[in-house]
Amino acid sequence: MANSGNFHRVLAYLKHFFTSWNTTGEGIHSPYLFELVRFILRDENAYYCFADIERRREMLLACEDTLEVVDFGSQGSPEGKHVQRRVCDIAKMHLESKQVGQALFRLINWIGEREKRPLEILELGTSLGITTAYLAAADSRNRVMTMEGSGEVLHVAQGVWRTLQMENIEWTEGNIDDTLNKRARKTIDVAYVDANHTYEATMRYVDFLLPRLPEKGVLILDDIHYSKQMEHAWEALKNDARVTTSMDLYHVGLLFVDPHYLKRHYIIRL
Repeated sequence: MANSGNFHRVLAYLKHFFTSWNTTGEGIHSPYLFELVRFILRDENAYYCFADIERRREMLLACEDTLEVVDFGSQGSPEGKHVQRRVCDIAKMHLESKQVGQALFRLINWIGEREKRPLEILELGTSLGITTAYLAAADSRNRVMTMEGSGEVLHVAQGVWRTLQMENIEWTEGNIDDTLNKRARKTIDVAYVDANHTYEATMRYVDFLLPRLPEKGVLILDDIHYSKQMEHAWEALKNDARVTTSMDLYHVGLLFVDPHYLKRHYIIRL
C-alpha cells in the first residue's frame, strides 16, 4: 500500500510539473489575485522569523523522544488509534515544507496588509506546530486557533511556540470532528486544513468552513495530491458552486469565494 501511495504521488507531481507554469501573475484576471500570486512566488525577502522557525524544525528533526500519538483518522474510531512514534519521524513525515510554510506566511502577511485589520486564522491539524508558527508570525495581532487530536504532539508544539515567544496562538485538543463545531469562530479569514486525509472528512471540514469565509477569505487545503481520495476531494471542490477561483500549488490548494472573481482554476508551480 505504501509503495502504491508513493507511486501515485510521483505521477501526480509529474502531471503538475508539466501542466503548471512558474508565473508572475500573467493570465490571472483579478487584479487582487494577480498581486497575490506575484507576492507569494516572487517575494524573496528572508523575513525576521524564518531563521528562528527553521531552527526549531531542525531540533524536531533531531529529537528521538517517543510520543504516544492519537490518530483520529484511523479506523473511524471515536477513541482514535494509539501508536508510538518518535518526534523526528513525525517531523520528517508530517511537517509542512519550508517553502510552503513561508509561502503561507507571505499570503497571510499580504492579506492582512490589504484588509488593514487583524485576521482570524484557523488551522485543522497542528502536528508539531511549525506551520502554526508561520501562520502566527505574520502579525502578532492576528488570532490563530489550531486544533490537534493528539495531546502529546500538541505539548511538543506548545514548547515550539514558547521558545519563539508567540502569544497569539490558541489551541484545542481532541477529535476535530467534535472540537470544530464547538470552538470555530463565526468568521474565519484564513482556514488551513491538514487533518484527516479522507474524502469524507475533507468535504465535511470544507462544508463547515466555506460559509464562514468573508469575501476576501481563503481556504487552504493541504496535500491535495496525497492520495486518490484527496485528489477526488480537490476535483469536487474546484467545481463547487461556492468556489469561484482555485489555485493548485501541488502541495496545497487555495479556494476563494469572492463572487467578483471569474470561475477559473490555475495550476501554479510554487
